[in-house]
Amino acid sequence: MATSLAPRPPRSGARTESGTSTTGAGDTTSPAPVRRSRTRRIDARGRVEIALLAGPATIMFVAFVILPVILAAYYGFYKWQGYGPPTDFVGLGNYKIIFTDPDFRGVLWHNGIIVVGSLLVQGPIAIILALLLNQRIRGRGLIRVLIFLPYVISEVIVGTGWSLMLQGNGAVNDLLRTVGLGGLRTDWLSNPDIAIWTLLGIISWKYIGFAVILFLAGLQSIPDELFEAAQLDGASYWQIQRRITLPLLGPTVRIWVFLSIIGSLQLFDLVYIIWGQYIASTAGTSTMATYMVANGRNSGNYGYGNAVAVVIFVLSLTIALVYQRFVLRRDTAGALTEKSSR
Repeated sequence: MATSLAPRPPRSGARTESGTSTTGAGDTTSPAPVRRSRTRRIDARGRVEIALLAGPATIMFVAFVILPVILAAYYGFYKWQGYGPPTDFVGLGNYKIIFTDPDFRGVLWHNGIIVVGSLLVQGPIAIILALLLNQRIRGRGLIRVLIFLPYVISEVIVGTGWSLMLQGNGAVNDLLRTVGLGGLRTDWLSNPDIAIWTLLGIISWKYIGFAVILFLAGLQSIPDELFEAAQLDGASYWQIQRRITLPLLGPTVRIWVFLSIIGSLQLFDLVYIIWGQYIASTAGTSTMATYMVANGRNSGNYGYGNAVAVVIFVLSLTIALVYQRFVLRRDTAGALTEKSSR
């Protein structure tokens, strides 16, 4: 009589070789649903934590950034005096006046000079100072503090101090006369041929410390082994800076350029404090922000001022997006998860 060699089915509740238990005729149960429910609970708890932590900041951002932009775009379609609901709808009339006003084209030119001048003046000087202060020299900490000090001083103090020193009988002209350079004395604030360069010098003096500290932070992230290997290969100091330091400092420089451009486009406080709304227009130092205040709030036409604010916002946003797309893309690509190649 032949016996069957087929394996017997496992008993109910017995555990198979794969580690799963059976409850009946060949049916198996898996703990996967339990793991999925735990994962759902963890995900839900994570979302709640994110909402609690990011909620207050999100509310503040919406209330003080997004909502004002929306309201400015809304009021920009009206001729509004600043009180009561707007009723005098002008459509795109405010924007038509903006782009046909020669004064607005003038302030655009002034902002362009400030943007380019700030990059050309502050950038090279800041890099040179950062390279020097990155060396082990005596008093390096004190020099860093002195260079960074103008950046932390209030714009009101800086503007008031420079406006007093640059007057016709101020300290700058007196110093020039004392050292025998009296022929260089001039009206630094009211002369239209010089005022814009005076503004550029004040901006560079104040904000170059921020660039130096930022570049020093970038230099600290470069490994010393690279410099040591280059020295062993016989590279000179300037070859090391040109071939190693500057390329590796590139991401920091590009971030600083972005911040400098946006800050120059929105420059307001120093111009308004030193020159005021009336002298700035005649001296050739007015910017888009001072133009917005002078022709909006001070003229009682808040609708037009909101339209100018929208133009400044759109211009800054466009430049930021273009710069991020074509310049900062190489820096942000390494921080993102690479797509799997197929």
